[in-house]
Amino acid sequence: MWKDSETELDFLDFDYLIEILKDIIEDESLLPSSIGVYGDWGSGKSSLIRMSMKEFEAKDDTVCLVFNGWLFEGYEDAKTALIGTILDTIQSKRSLNDTAKKFITGLYKSVDKFKLLKKTAKYGGDILLTGGIGTLADFAISDVIGKLGESTKDINKEDVMQSIKDELDNKEIRENIKEFQSNFSKLLSETKIKRLVVFIDELDRCSPDTILDTLEAIRLFLFTGNSVFIIGADERHIAYAVKRKFNEIEGQQINIGKEYLEKIIQYPIRIPRLNSREVEFYITCLLFQKDLNNSEFEEIIEYLKQKKLENFLDFTITYQLISEKFPDIADKVKESINIAKQLSSVLANGLNGNPRHCKRFLNSLVMREKMASYKSIILDRKILAKVMLLEYFKSPLFRKIAELQIKGKGSSPDLEQLENNEMEEKNELKVWKDDKWVQDWCNLEPKLANVDLRPYFYFARESLSEKLNFGVEQLSPDAIQIIEKLLSKSKAARNEAIQRAVEVNDYEAVEILQSIFSKIISETKIDKEVLKSYLEWGKTKEILYTNVISDLSSLHGEKISLSMLPLIKDFMENTNKHSEVQEIVDKWSKENNSLAAAIQKEFKKRE
Repeated sequence: MWKDSETELDFLDFDYLIEILKDIIEDESLLPSSIGVYGDWGSGKSSLIRMSMKEFEAKDDTVCLVFNGWLFEGYEDAKTALIGTILDTIQSKRSLNDTAKKFITGLYKSVDKFKLLKKTAKYGGDILLTGGIGTLADFAISDVIGKLGESTKDINKEDVMQSIKDELDNKEIRENIKEFQSNFSKLLSETKIKRLVVFIDELDRCSPDTILDTLEAIRLFLFTGNSVFIIGADERHIAYAVKRKFNEIEGQQINIGKEYLEKIIQYPIRIPRLNSREVEFYITCLLFQKDLNNSEFEEIIEYLKQKKLENFLDFTITYQLISEKFPDIADKVKESINIAKQLSSVLANGLNGNPRHCKRFLNSLVMREKMASYKSIILDRKILAKVMLLEYFKSPLFRKIAELQIKGKGSSPDLEQLENNEMEEKNELKVWKDDKWVQDWCNLEPKLANVDLRPYFYFARESLSEKLNFGVEQLSPDAIQIIEKLLSKSKAARNEAIQRAVEVNDYEAVEILQSIFSKIISETKIDKEVLKSYLEWGKTKEILYTNVISDLSSLHGEKISLSMLPLIKDFMENTNKHSEVQEIVDKWSKENNSLAAAIQKEFKKRE
């Protein structure tokens, strides 16, 4: 299996991105600077940044550190946590002379004052770290006094207010921004730090307030010292946090999130989504890593990199390419080459070429192989991979085929007809016969009609229940946010979620749909608003259409109310699934007599 975290091995063709990032860090004329490495969740941002920083970590005149704001969230103010972490790192990695100790003591005192202001001032007003002290007459004194307990009896609130104002509203604090920047610059000079490189990770997992606090702290360093700040994030999350903070600003028709981010981040680097060929190379490298010993793997990777340089745009890994140079190794990796070709196109399109999702797919595949081996069962990897594609992208069909396999004791004439595109009217899989994704899946090798798939479904039993949804924890923050909005029963939230459908890959779109349907069937009574969210989401991508049809057909007519019929009809007309929906409502009409007249009126059969 493969570790689900950043790596220092480049299987993603990031070499050109790594080099440009290193160039910006290296260029002294650009200091101080801020760099944004932008990409989708799981696209390899952290790996790219860490590979770029590796070279600088070995230099005596450079100090590198990684700051994870998500770890501090809820425990400490993000601004002071970041500044404090930077000072702690310098102190731990450098021997401080008396002058340096003086500067760092002054800097820590500034941090303490920032904390005091944060804890005693009400939220709002000018942001301290970007040029304002705030309105000091408006402190939450009751909060401060409350923490002192019984001893507050003899305390005069006016005296406390004056003490805080004396500490914060004087010339020293008004000049503290410039003083901090000056002290910091002198500290770097005294400790012979030519370059301070700060990588801020996991920022897009933080709350909007934490994101903004961190960005404001970065601004404090952008006008002094030889510092480089690198943010790895999905820029949509950062822009959203800014927009949410300043959503009440009127009179300016600008994208304030984008404008703000452009002022903070001087050099943006965007990670493109992997195409099918790149996904194939990535999966092949991962599989080779497990097929070969370390020396063989290093040798073959170096060989592939050299060959790729000769024909970069059209390069592909083949058995013949490897056997020419390494005939013994070629036989070891032959199946992995075929597996990568089998998966690459579907995963590139269905997962938007997301490396983390690809790796998790392979980890699930290997786990099932291992689980089967513990029961002395050998699963064919190519068959398992094909079955898992169905599980990822067409879960209702996945469950239906499992049901037919169990019923037929490992045989399924219905699946054979689906694969051969020769469907009888009574075929239980006929709803999928015109689904383009399913047709392409049927054409993938190997064919499954004559294979006993029961062992493959046995080790995927967690995915066979409609009522449980195990995939949510594996989804990106974007997808989880969309689910929350769709379940909120708010029209505005639902509309926002639907608009964001274009940002979601097919796999996550299917998981979102399944999450909403799981909510629907978990309740005694179907909630109309949740059903509306389900159907609206089901209209956003063609790959979801037949999933919705299958789910609707599983609902009993007694659970359907009259007010839901217009929603069903709207889905039918928008997706052009007239005959499929007609068959479902006819079934409901028989199961629930109270619907019969309305169904006959709403769903007039097409001639």
